[in-house]
Amino acid sequence: MNRMLTESQVYVAVGVTDLRKSINGLGLLVEEQFALNLFDGSLFAFCNRRRDLVKIVYWDGSGFCLWMKRVEQERFQWPDDGGAVVEMSEQALSWLLSGLDVRQAHQRLAYTSVS
Repeated sequence: MNRMLTESQVYVAVGVTDLRKSINGLGLLVEEQFALNLFDGSLFAFCNRRRDLVKIVYWDGSGFCLWMKRVEQERFQWPDDGGAVVEMSEQALSWLLSGLDVRQAHQRLAYTSVS
């Protein structure tokens, strides 16, 4: 998904989304359920009940784009705990789309001294 040179914020809808929805329906979820700005260049990702289909919607400045990936044999390790939406980097989304479980990543630590 090489759409821009700068990295965008990614919002992943936790759990199951009815992916019969297209751009308008998914956009309403972003604005009404998540209270997020659909027009700020962020990516909004959704997964179906079987965990074999992902849709990503975003605004590219002149219109909405809808990206979709369906896996044929495996399942996505989609987050299903936490709030309604999880923020992550484009790199983490790429890992998620590759089948990795991003919940198993190392926890970030914030030390102030080495002693």
